[in-house]
Amino acid sequence: MEFLKGMKKTERLELKDIIGGAHRNETVQVSGMVHAKRPVGGGLTFLKLRKRDGLLQCTCGERVDVSKVPEESAVVVTGRLREELRAPGGVELVAEGIEVLSRPAAVMPVPIPKAKLNVNLDTELGLRPVVLRHLRERSVFRVQECLGRAFRDYLRDQGFTEIHTPKIVHAGAEGGSNIFRLDYFGRKAFLAQSPQFYKQTMVGVYERVFELAPVFRAEKHSTARHLNEYTSMDFEMGFINSFEDVMAMETGFLQHAMALLREEYAQDVERLGIRIPDVSAVPCIRFDEAKRLAAERYGYSIRDPYDLEPEEEHAIGRYAREVWESDFVFVTHYPSKKRPFYAMDDPEDPQYTLSFDLLFRGLEVTTGGQRIHDYRAQVAKMEARGMDPADFESYLMAHRHGLPPHGGLGIGLERLTMQLCGLDNVRYACLFPRDLSRLEP
Repeated sequence: MEFLKGMKKTERLELKDIIGGAHRNETVQVSGMVHAKRPVGGGLTFLKLRKRDGLLQCTCGERVDVSKVPEESAVVVTGRLREELRAPGGVELVAEGIEVLSRPAAVMPVPIPKAKLNVNLDTELGLRPVVLRHLRERSVFRVQECLGRAFRDYLRDQGFTEIHTPKIVHAGAEGGSNIFRLDYFGRKAFLAQSPQFYKQTMVGVYERVFELAPVFRAEKHSTARHLNEYTSMDFEMGFINSFEDVMAMETGFLQHAMALLREEYAQDVERLGIRIPDVSAVPCIRFDEAKRLAAERYGYSIRDPYDLEPEEEHAIGRYAREVWESDFVFVTHYPSKKRPFYAMDDPEDPQYTLSFDLLFRGLEVTTGGQRIHDYRAQVAKMEARGMDPADFESYLMAHRHGLPPHGGLGIGLERLTMQLCGLDNVRYACLFPRDLSRLEP
C-alpha cells in the first residue's frame, strides 16, 4: 500500500530554476522537446530544447550521439550549466548524456524552428496541433493567458465572485436569428449567446460576479472579426451609481493587464512586437457625436444612424488615436432599437440607452451598460417589443423579488488578443477556431 502526499519532487529543472544565475557549473537534468538541431562543425551540435516557458540551448559534443534524435523528440538531457550570453536566456547546457523518451513518426509539415511560418491561414488552421508549437504562435496564447489571468485577479481583488453558468439554455439572451438550436431530449433548446440572464440573477446573490467561458453565435457569414464560438469575459456588478462605474471597472482591469504584460510576459511581448497601449485615461464619447466627428473629419456620409458599421469603428478608432492619443475609446448611449431588451433607456432621452461599446484600435471588443433592475419596467419593455414575459419566467423571478441597480459587460477575449498582438484575423487568436466551414481540428 502506498499513500500519495502531494506533488512528487523531480530532479529535472525548469527554465525558471535556471535563468538568473542559479545552478551555474552544476550537473543537472532538463527534459523537453527538441525544437531545433543544428550541426556547427568540429563534431559539435546545438540542440534547442523547447520548454513550457521558452528555449534552452544544449551543446552536444562527439561523445553525445544525437544522429538518431530528430526534431520533436522528447528527451532528457544531463549536463553542466554554464554562462553563454549568446544563447537564449544567457545560459547553455553542455550535454554529457541524452535519453530519448519518444520519437516522432513523421517529419514536421511546417518549419517550426523558423522565425516566421509563411503559410496561409487555411493551411495553418488545418495543421493547428503542430503549428501551435511555433514560438510566435505560443506567444499569442501566452498573451491571451495574461489577459484572462489579469481579468480574474483584478476582479477578485475588487470583490467579485467567479461563477459558472449553463451553456444549454431555454431562451437566447440576445434574441435575433444568430442562435444555435438543438434538440434537448425532445425539447427545444439553444446554445448560450451570453451568460447575461444568469449574471443578472447572481447579482442578487453575490452583488459582483464574473465568468470566463465560451459563448456561441450562429453568424452566417465569415469575416476576419467573427467566430461562431468564442471566449467571453463577463462581469456584472450591483449597486452602481451609473453605467460609468462599469466602464471605470473595465479601465482598471485594462491597466492591470497591461502592467502584468510588461512585468511577466516581456519575452512574448518582444517576440510579437507588441506596442502596449497607454490606458492611464480612456476617452468617452456619445454614439451620435462619435459618428458625426469621424464622418466630418474623414469625409464620408453616415448611412446607418442606429449602429456602427465596421468602417465607422475604424474611423472612430483612428480619430481617438489622432485627437486624444488613445488606442481605446468608449462609445456611449447607443440607440435603444439596437440594444437588447434588458438595456436601460436613458431617462433624459429614451431613444438612447445607458450602454456602451469599447473600441480598441478601431474594433469593438466590449459591449456593456446598465441593466433594467425594476420588474415592472422590464416587463413593460418586453411587451413593447412584442415579447411574452411568460417565456422569461425564471429570468424575471430575480427582478420580481428585488435586484439592486446593476450593470456589466462582455469582452471578446479573442478580439482583444487579436488587436493587442496586431493580428489581421481573429482566427489567429483562437486555439482551434470554429467558423462556418471548420469543425476540426
